[in-house]
Amino acid sequence: MSWNRGMFGVTGSGDTSGYGLLTRVPAELRRSARPYGGYFDVVVDRLTGVLGGRKAFEAAVERVAVHREQLTLEVHRWQLPRVAAALRDDPQLRFELCLGVSGVHYPEDTGRELHAVYPLMSITHNRRICLEVAAPDSDPRVPSLFSIYPTTDWHERETFDFFGMVFDGHPALTRIEMPDDWVGHPQRKDYPLGGVPVEYHGARIAPPDKRRFYR
Repeated sequence: MSWNRGMFGVTGSGDTSGYGLLTRVPAELRRSARPYGGYFDVVVDRLTGVLGGRKAFEAAVERVAVHREQLTLEVHRWQLPRVAAALRDDPQLRFELCLGVSGVHYPEDTGRELHAVYPLMSITHNRRICLEVAAPDSDPRVPSLFSIYPTTDWHERETFDFFGMVFDGHPALTRIEMPDDWVGHPQRKDYPLGGVPVEYHGARIAPPDKRRFYR
């Protein structure tokens, strides 16, 4: 179980800045047992068949988890394009749309610090699932899904910009929000939260991390 400190969303205190020494325990995504419920079993069974059977499925998918009525397949990062193509192309799966890419940073998850999450939607069958991959800080590379889902173009650039994940095969992996010469990736949890002082109507306002302190 990892602990996030000084994060927004902590309750039971007057601190609304997010900079206090407060602790919040995030929900942990666990491996789920069958039956998964609803259409989730149908999707997993069909994907297992398309990939070539149970051994091939287990070689590609590290974990199947259902949390808050959401099916997530945690995929080995180098198997991501194969799994995504199978989900898109098989007539009984037909997840035609990838709704983007979201980066996540778990500094305490040694060897798997960086995660990327891909929400998929089947317009044909009116179904939704998520794919998730993990990569270490020391090798933050993940295959790009641009050739399979062109909608990931700017989202992969944003995840690279803010988290430092490198999407191999992306046609133009450059920063999309921060200046090209910016140092670091601002949405990582090890990125400094401090700000700069602001002058307003003659008053000098300290940066947010210097305004108040909680024990």
